[in-house]
Parts: sequence; structure tokens; C-alpha cells
Amino acid sequence: MLQLILGGARSGKSRLAEQTAKESGLSVVYVATAQALDEEMQQRIVHHQQQRPEHWYLCEEPIFLADKLRQLDQENQLILVDCLTLWLSNLLLAEDLALQQQQVEKLFDVLPKLKSKIILVSNETGLGVVPMGEINRRFVDEAGRLHQVLGQLAHKVVFCVAGFPMILKAENED
Repeated sequence: MLQLILGGARSGKSRLAEQTAKESGLSVVYVATAQALDEEMQQRIVHHQQQRPEHWYLCEEPIFLADKLRQLDQENQLILVDCLTLWLSNLLLAEDLALQQQQVEKLFDVLPKLKSKIILVSNETGLGVVPMGEINRRFVDEAGRLHQVLGQLAHKVVFCVAGFPMILKAENED
């Protein structure tokens, strides 16, 4: 089963994903996409680390997410990826359009083939004003495209607002 959890900053999406993973009864692999490139991001990473159970396996992958998911995949486990918008930012900052397109397509290709249950966490960026600056507009556009395709692939899509999950899509798991 593939689940996509969307929401704005501090919407409760990561907390919901982690609670869902805890309640699954499966072994959990947490795939972090963030890079600690500045002090503020380092603090965010520490905060997230403190929220997670210590027995979860942590894997960091800022660029080659599809390959990492394929490598980690196995029956009777849950892989939680937090977060796709940081992953997309990493790809955009690499300034290699071919790499970005290749990695996004590889993700779309690999997700339906995985045996693990997957929870993807991502920031919904398209609800605000059109951002100033070319890179910011490109990021919002690319995130919107990513979410649209993932929403079609996912069995369940949840949108979080103020800590409240709203189910946008829920297909039977079987």
C-alpha cells in the first residue's frame, strides 16, 4: 500500500505519518531526505530524530530515492519517506534538469512495484500566492506535478491542516 500525506509547514503531517507507522505493527525504515546544510536545518533534523522511536532503522538519501527504496524493499515492513519536497529541493539545487527528470521518473516507476508499505510525506506548496523568483516558482510547479502523479499512484492520500487529517482518497488495500 502506498500512502501520500500532504500538508503545509507544521500541519501535523509528519506526526500523522509516524503515528501510522507505529500503529502498523511492522518494522519501520525511516528514509530522511534532508541535508543539514545550515544550523536551522540541523535543529529541525534533531527535532525529528527526537520524535522517532530509536528502534526504527534510519536511512538518509537526499537524491537517489528510487534506488534506495528498491534497495530497502522487503515484505512485512513499512518505509516512511520524509519528505519529498526536501528531496525535490535537493534535485533542483543540483541544477541538473536531466538528473531531476530521471529521478522523478524512477520514483514513479518503482513505487507500484515495491512490496513494502510506503508512506510518503510532502509539503503542499500550491495553496499560497505565486512566489517571487524563478527558482521558487519552478519549485512550486514541480512539487505540484509530483503530487498530482503520486496522488494517482497512491492508495490513500491525506491532507493535514492544524493537526487534523482529511482523507482525499482511500482505496481498499486488498
